[in-house]
Amino acid sequence: MLKLFKTILKAGEPTVKYPFKPLEVCPGFRGKPELDPQQCIACAACTMACPANALTMETHPESNERIWQLFIGRCIFCGRCEEVCPTNAIRLSEDFELAVTNKADLYVKVVFRLQHCVACHQPFTSEKSVQYAVELLRHSGVSDEALAGMSTQFSTCPACKRKQTLASHDRQPMSFTVAEERHE
Repeated sequence: MLKLFKTILKAGEPTVKYPFKPLEVCPGFRGKPELDPQQCIACAACTMACPANALTMETHPESNERIWQLFIGRCIFCGRCEEVCPTNAIRLSEDFELAVTNKADLYVKVVFRLQHCVACHQPFTSEKSVQYAVELLRHSGVSDEALAGMSTQFSTCPACKRKQTLASHDRQPMSFTVAEERHE
């Protein structure tokens, strides 16, 4: 019995005094997701990738806003949201102490303004996603003059762009290729 106690005393370090001393987590630990609203473009890629449906995105055209929301109570800390984010706006922190006394504290909300179409005046995306597209083009070498010429393209919804494209094709004379003429 005495030999057993000696073995136990020599068997490594004692347990961590957790509540009184902070617990160190391993590198790459997946804790609570955190969003950087300045980086987020409200593309909703994270909401589509979330298997637990902890992330949601709601669009309210009447109030001109898109609401990104995280419910930490449903999060399984899988990291899919971090993987699919095109702007690295969401990342998993090392924070694992998520106990709260009020259920409302488990929700994280961010509100984004909507971009309205210049043709039909309907909202179709967030303003930040349009700004992000312009910045990507600028970064790839497109001149500011060319971007100014494309400004209506950035503020036109996909449905109106299709209508404009179809209308411009209707005005052009149709030409058939040799293969299409043989089928007639």
